[in-house]
Amino acid sequence: MTEDTTGISSTDTKLESVITLDGSRILLVDDNQQNLELIQAYLETLPVEIETARDGIEAIEAVERKQPDLILLDVMMPRMSGFEVCQKLKANPETRDIVVIMVTALHEVADYERAVESGTDDFLSKPVNKLELLTRVRSLLRVALLRRRLDELADSDNAHS
Repeated sequence: MTEDTTGISSTDTKLESVITLDGSRILLVDDNQQNLELIQAYLETLPVEIETARDGIEAIEAVERKQPDLILLDVMMPRMSGFEVCQKLKANPETRDIVVIMVTALHEVADYERAVESGTDDFLSKPVNKLELLTRVRSLLRVALLRRRLDELADSDNAHS
């Protein structure tokens, strides 16, 4: 594995050429409009579709309409918390593979434990750092798309057996 002057390894560039993020769907969930707009602006450089929801109920409804590949989920929201949304999604076989990144201003160990227990895939702390956000979103989206591709290949192999 070689590195070029940008710090990107040749393995990373090969992976990007095989797994593109084009057309991936991200759902942003936050009850604060400024937070939604900021994260949306940070993600503008990615070739993804972005949908927003203002609370947990809207998030569940959005997932039922069309499943995203990744959800950036605020924890503290009215009507249904991010913990509850994540737990509900991860308990459902049809939605459990959606990548969930919890975005939180909470910093207590118990809050992180509760997030892990509810099934989150990763965390981001508020205020959100743009580089950290983009790096984690790209990485976890690639993993999700690779998993889907492997599932499709396995299904096609099983169909031909």
